[in-house]
Amino acid sequence: FTVFVISWKNPDASMENTTIEDYMDLGPLEASDVIRDITGSSTVNAMGYCIGGTLLALVLAYLAAKQDRRFGSATFIVSLLDFKRVGDTAIFIGDESVDFIEEQMMERGYLGGREMSNMFNLLRSNDLIWANVINNYLMGQKPPAFDLLYWNADSTRMARAAHSWYLRNTYKENNLIQPGRITLMGEKIDLGRIVQPVYAVGAEKDHIVPWDAAWRITQLLGENVRFVLVSSGHIAGIINPPGGKGTYWTTKSNKEAVSAEEWRKTATRYDGSWWTDWAAWLAEHSGAKRKLPFHGGDSHPSLQRAPGSYVLEK
Repeated sequence: FTVFVISWKNPDASMENTTIEDYMDLGPLEASDVIRDITGSSTVNAMGYCIGGTLLALVLAYLAAKQDRRFGSATFIVSLLDFKRVGDTAIFIGDESVDFIEEQMMERGYLGGREMSNMFNLLRSNDLIWANVINNYLMGQKPPAFDLLYWNADSTRMARAAHSWYLRNTYKENNLIQPGRITLMGEKIDLGRIVQPVYAVGAEKDHIVPWDAAWRITQLLGENVRFVLVSSGHIAGIINPPGGKGTYWTTKSNKEAVSAEEWRKTATRYDGSWWTDWAAWLAEHSGAKRKLPFHGGDSHPSLQRAPGSYVLEK
């Protein structure tokens, strides 16, 4: 399992003109080069979560156009490819809202992590805003430790050019599902060219990526897709390891279902974590197990032990 990290070759350069191509080149593509160099493997199994899944789809379609097979299987976690139905975030994606966001980014060259976090907090204001106001500010109680909220608060900036492109081409114009409408790094993007085995996950109570919108990947990428619906929401439904509560639904084939509702009628329910199903699927689409190399490699020495120094910054 690898976390794709965007790196800038010039740390002093402004983020303002960082494009979606930079995110592709300095994120998944560069990471895949390093991973293959360290491990000696010719392919990498990739995973994209939420907007990371959208970026992964762009990368896979780009590589398909170039007949580059560096990625083996691909996993899409609560990811949107068809933006016709976008959930509660539609409140913030009107013309005036997008214009306002772009004005904010013009001032600094990026959308700050606080602004992004505030938007998601407003979508669940009773839990993420007012509960804290009442319990902490009015009643003076210390906030309880809650791992998912700590993770939710770990936000990041979005570069102006890349984020503006993303908003316009996905939420506003829904260009990703139109073959050839988008050109990136000299290649026409067509999701239908993606041939990798795909594991896709939707969450039953997801207010950011409605599960039936996540299911659309089965229609856009063909028959080689295993779709799994999990209970709970965008974060709690996904960060649900074996041993806890949870339910998931899946089918052996997507061929007969022409809608998400039809798919669910034929899906089989399983109690427990969906992670076990994913692990079994990954094993089928991976090579033989072998001893992992130590941290880094000769050409890519380790900087420090995980999770790194950024977690200590305040």
